[in-house]
Amino acid sequence: MTDSTTIEQHIAEWMVEQIKNNGTLKQEDAIAYVRAEHGEEYIFTSESGNVSLSKEIKKAFRKHHAGRVAWDRDGFFWAWT
Repeated sequence: MTDSTTIEQHIAEWMVEQIKNNGTLKQEDAIAYVRAEHGEEYIFTSESGNVSLSKEIKKAFRKHHAGRVAWDRDGFFWAWT
């Protein structure tokens, strides 16, 4: 991570690399990584009770993958398109 890279951008880059290398990334694996490496401040629990990544991470992630990744709502994972 460079001085100009935010933690959110760093996480987004990690997520895209995982998807490139493995084809998919489960949300639970992304959350476990973020928790272990960066702490709880980047995770929240939605009104429906689901644990999710912060909106800032999701925004950086969408910008980084530029439409090359799709979310599978039923399987709770992202996949390379």
